[in-house]
Amino acid sequence: MGSSASDGGIVAKSAKAIYASFLRYNDAFCRTTNRARRRFEQRDWQGHQKDIVERVDLYEKSVQRLVLSLRKSLGPRVNDHGLWNEIIQYFGERLDKVPDAGFIKTYFNSITRRIFGTVGIDPELEFVSPPFEDELELIRSLNLQRYPYWDSLTDIFSQILNDFAFKVSYTDIDKNVDFIAREVEQHILNNFDGLNELMRFEFINSVFYQSARAYLVGRIVLQNKISPIVIALKNSDDGICVDAVLMYEDEVSIIFSYTRSYYFADPNSVVAAVHFLHTILPRKPIDELYTVLGRLRQGKTERYRIFSHHLNSTTEKFVHAAGDKGLVMIVFTLPSYDLVFKIIRDKFGYPKTIKRDDVLEKYRLVSKHDRAGRLIDTQEFRMLEFPLDRFAPKLLDELLGEASETVIIEADNLIINHVYIERRVRPLNLYIQEAHRAAAERAILDYGQTIRDLANTDIFPGDLLLKNFGVTRHERVVFYDYDEVALVTECNFREIPQARDEDDMMRSEAWYYVNNNDIFPEEFIKFLSMDDELRALFLEVHGDLLTANYWREIKQKHRQGEVSLVVPYHRPSVPSRQPKKSAPAR
Repeated sequence: MGSSASDGGIVAKSAKAIYASFLRYNDAFCRTTNRARRRFEQRDWQGHQKDIVERVDLYEKSVQRLVLSLRKSLGPRVNDHGLWNEIIQYFGERLDKVPDAGFIKTYFNSITRRIFGTVGIDPELEFVSPPFEDELELIRSLNLQRYPYWDSLTDIFSQILNDFAFKVSYTDIDKNVDFIAREVEQHILNNFDGLNELMRFEFINSVFYQSARAYLVGRIVLQNKISPIVIALKNSDDGICVDAVLMYEDEVSIIFSYTRSYYFADPNSVVAAVHFLHTILPRKPIDELYTVLGRLRQGKTERYRIFSHHLNSTTEKFVHAAGDKGLVMIVFTLPSYDLVFKIIRDKFGYPKTIKRDDVLEKYRLVSKHDRAGRLIDTQEFRMLEFPLDRFAPKLLDELLGEASETVIIEADNLIINHVYIERRVRPLNLYIQEAHRAAAERAILDYGQTIRDLANTDIFPGDLLLKNFGVTRHERVVFYDYDEVALVTECNFREIPQARDEDDMMRSEAWYYVNNNDIFPEEFIKFLSMDDELRALFLEVHGDLLTANYWREIKQKHRQGEVSLVVPYHRPSVPSRQPKKSAPAR
């Protein structure tokens, strides 16, 4: 059906409806984001967790409502390509030079993709992200607080803490200022040519909130270089105090990690804030910075755009990712790019009893939960299109044979109807085989700490096999196999009953009744597929994880509303080693 001159009214009305719907979504996003300040001041950590869930859901609900409205208002013309060509042109012309217009265009793309079921990218119905050079003007618009260095660090940081004051008082502002000044001076003396190199400090004019911490995010400007500076604040019983000053790229990178919950921050330009962060974290992908600021859809758009550009610049083929074959997922990767693609199998291998919908629900749970630096952020994509000849034959055979409900061949392309994409890490079981002894020991201890951190955020991993955990470039252990994830509060932790007689002991199946949510921590020893020395070290430090009592105590704390916080800016200390004891009998 072609368009005509009389379509002008329909074009303007449709474009206006999309723009208005985006504004409503964005206003709701900002309202939820701005509650973070009050949550921090009132130490309302449970309320903050509710806001995380609410904000994740906002975008999808908004898109669904608008698609239904457009189908109703446009009727049979809702699928008229000619009409939508006019709408996208009309819409785009009115967003030229508008700050953060990329978000509005991404929202537009979400609408057309739903209406047309777009496979891959259709440039006639979607906006293509502008190159970095086109965003430079917007990047310069970021509101910064600038503090030139004259001769006193204490004067500067006294001013900074006053400029970023809260309704709750600082515990002792002079003490906090002195702490920051000492840390900064020592850092500059250790890593640069002294304070004579120091020009100024620049901070984004918005506090960044995550879990129970507030962060002032900035950079140190020296004569010939810049260096990150992030001031972490906590709200204690006595008031707000400085908890840490982070100035190394690696430690700042960890707090903006793909394993952390999304930040609540309200800079005047998100695009500009992302590129500011990129100046202090140059190894951090742009798409991850959008995502960690809560702009999940823009993060997905950037991730797909950047990856597609890389794919087109190589001749590499997709291959199976390193690690043991999964019973639920087929996992593949492009060797030169640190992403993995996870596709749900048509049928799950024994002993898995879950269904596809269960897996989808587990991944939704993780997307809305506090990931505590231990769960990899996973993005869900639909209707991706890749050239067929870019898949290694063995991988392609498995995809077509065991994921035929998800992948199909059209012409010379493989269409993937549903896939999860996440950062690639080294599987823990492979890492401890390859690493030198000290690194392997650190990884095994951090594996136990990972389980504790997840427990403290009400997450029980379910499957504790080492192959389901990985090691990041910062040598932190993370968990990435979510098909058996459960809330600690929904599990029933039990001791294994004593056998009644020798016949019970000889049975291949349990001689006692087991409910679906029953967990027997004594059995965790079966998952510790490591050599005797590493197993002994794990049991010496983390042996209490193999007791039902440990898990019942954690569960009780969650039910009583106690929140155990996991801070991201230092490696959590492991418990003191206990006197050696034998492993559980079972």
